[in-house]
This record gives sequence, structure tokens and C-alpha cells, in this order.
Amino acid sequence: MVVLSLPAALDDYSLIQTRKPPGLFPGIPVVDLSDPDAKTLIAEACEFGIFKVVNHGVPVEFMNRLEAEALRFFNLPQSEKDRAGPPDPFGYGSKRIGPNGDVGWIEYILLNTNPEVISHKSFSIFQENPEIFRSAVDCYVSAVKKMACEVLELVADGLEIKPRNVLSKLLRDEKSDSCFRLNYYPPCPELQALNGRNLVGFGEHTDPQIISVLRSNNTSGLQICLRDGTWVTVPPDQTSFFINVGDSLQVMSNGRFKSVKHRVLADHTKSRISMIYFGGPPLSEKIAPLPSLLAEGEESNYKEFSWWEYKRSAYKSRLGDDRLGLFEKSASQ
Repeated sequence: MVVLSLPAALDDYSLIQTRKPPGLFPGIPVVDLSDPDAKTLIAEACEFGIFKVVNHGVPVEFMNRLEAEALRFFNLPQSEKDRAGPPDPFGYGSKRIGPNGDVGWIEYILLNTNPEVISHKSFSIFQENPEIFRSAVDCYVSAVKKMACEVLELVADGLEIKPRNVLSKLLRDEKSDSCFRLNYYPPCPELQALNGRNLVGFGEHTDPQIISVLRSNNTSGLQICLRDGTWVTVPPDQTSFFINVGDSLQVMSNGRFKSVKHRVLADHTKSRISMIYFGGPPLSEKIAPLPSLLAEGEESNYKEFSWWEYKRSAYKSRLGDDRLGLFEKSASQ
């Protein structure tokens, strides 16, 4: 019996054994934002934790232009890309995800959505024509943020919460702690030698913010973990957006909405590029179940915390850690 050895280039990366799925998972809820019933459908979809939105109003040219600029950067020689790093946490990063030992088959750019910070970082990313990249980011983030706020207002409508901007105002606040990430997963030809094992591009985790909005190219790789622990592959759709419920929104709904654990696996022939807007509240914002969502006599399942406290706690953890577990109330409380 011949046993293939692990390619030297992959020694430091995470490998997992997965059974070959029967196909792409067909159960992701889809919400048409122009549908008169969108508010009801979105509230139901948040209980699943991830859903796709169509007729979202974000111009296709914004997506295509930013993807082209991102690919132009990621295809530069490594020495040139390294000028935009290391991340602090903003800037260019490669392989290492965060400060606590997580590693992935990935390169990324992380930016604060504050225009002044984006401007500063873009000069390190594209030294010849930084204004082109800055413009592409600004146009895209502005359109996606507007759509994310619309989604959160439809959530409020579906739950009959007043005022309807109770969630969206946290993203619109000038002190909103939101960020934007471009992820690039290069193809990995060595995967064919892994004999049924898969290479982790980005390890399993949940998103800590209120909401995250993902758009990727037409390469698969995104997987979610279902309630029974099964991992399934999300069908790619480069013209639509996938909305993830964040940990903070799970708390604000007292656990009614679910922050779904997800991960990305590398591909042996195709590169994957994704753009993620993470909508976060101001650092001082107190995160707790909304009183209007608690039934009479219903207790909060979570301790109140500020976004800064949760962000700091999450930053000290590994990707796969149960971040919310530290803030759950015990059964005796």
C-alpha cells in the first residue's frame, strides 16, 4: 500500500477529512427584497442564520470593479503586497488569521469603513493609483451598507419592533465599528495529493458583529454547519449577497436568531475571492436582548455587555471557540 506524504508546502495548514457531499446544499433561504412579504421572509430566514438576497439594488458594476481591483492587488509579487502589511489589524495579511495561531490558505485585506482609514490604507495597497482602489471600495461599501440597513429595517418590520431603525441606526452611527474584508483563496494544486482530505482556507467560526454581508465570485468553498452538526456547501452566486446573522444579533434576539458557524475550504483548480462587509455597532453600545422581543416573564439568556467588551474577548480567542458561551447566563441565574 502506497501512502501519499503531505506536500511540504502544506505542512503548516489545517487539513480536515470530509465526506463528499451529495451536492450543493439547496436549503439556503432566498429573499427577494422587492417582495411585499420580504419582512416576514427575512425574519424567518434569520432564524436559520444565513440567507441569500436578490434584487438587492447594489450595482453589478460596483461588484465587478472592486473584484478586478482586488485581483490586481493579489496578483502582485509577494514583496509588493507585503508593503501593505502586516495587519494591525487593518492592512494586508497572509496565512495567519488573527493573533492566536489560526492559519488558513488565504490572503486578505482588512479595512476600517471609516473613509479616512480606508484612504490611508489604500495608499499602501496601490501606491501608483490609490484613488482608483479607494473609489472602488467606497462605492461598494456605501451601496452594501445601505442594503444591509434596509435588511435590518425589514427585520424590525417583520418582528413588529418600533422604531424600525432600532437595528439599522447602529450601522449608520458615525461611530459604528464596522469593517470590510477582501479574502483571496488561491488555487492549491497539491490538494489532489491529499487523498480525501480538504485544506482549510478560513477555519470554522461565527461572525461577532450584528450582520455580515458576503459576495463572492462563482467558486464554491463556503460551508455552513447545520443544527445537527453536518457541514454543507453553499452554492455560489456572484450576483447575489449572502447575509449572516452575527453573534450580536443573536443576543439582541435572545437567541431566536442564530449565528451560524461557517468555514471556507480551498479548491485545487480555482481561486475564490470574497468581499465581506461586517456591520458593527459603536464600541460603547450595550448589547442585550431587545425588551420588545421578550415575552412577559421571559428572562434574558445573555449577560449584558458592550460591543467593545465582546470584541476584545473575541480578539483574544481562537476562531473556533464558543465566543458567546462566556456571556450566556447559566441555568441557575
